[in-house]
Amino acid sequence: MRPALLALALLAPTLAAAQAVPLRAGLSGRATAEVALNSPRVAGQPAPRAMVVKIDYGQPHARGREVPVELASPGTVWRTGANTSTTLTTDVDLVVGSATVPKGAYSLFTIRTAEGYELIINSNTGQWGTQYDQSKDFVRVPLTARTLAEARESLQIALVPAADQSPQGMLTISWGKLELSTSWAAK
Repeated sequence: MRPALLALALLAPTLAAAQAVPLRAGLSGRATAEVALNSPRVAGQPAPRAMVVKIDYGQPHARGREVPVELASPGTVWRTGANTSTTLTTDVDLVVGSATVPKGAYSLFTIRTAEGYELIINSNTGQWGTQYDQSKDFVRVPLTARTLAEARESLQIALVPAADQSPQGMLTISWGKLELSTSWAAK
């Protein structure tokens, strides 16, 4: 028997067994919220490179759970996603809420306080999402909370640009019936 046919004959039972196992959706995947900020184009010149504001996060799904459980009681820090920490990367200086955030990379966490909710912008990046180090907090920004009419099955973080195409908008975090938001603007 030729080597290629022999290899196929040996693999056939393994392939058949693998196909018999039903597929399941993962508990979470990765998602990205991104907005590109473009400089005006000069006639006769190549278009300038867009400056990008990006949030990369693990996107958990409720699957019948009450969410987000971590924000049910004051004082509990939530990783604002799943798996590795949620990362904000910006090519421009930003104003998030009323806080100035220099260009760079940051981890995002959320906490419920006695007064409401806060977005924690932390200078430590690349860690597992539950490895929160408060000493690395860059700034905490108050968030506005509202109740959604319909629950979101999956966590959704969005950088919603302004309708007039100005370099500003809203940052929203929604999951279950909770939506948290604050403004953002390029500085």
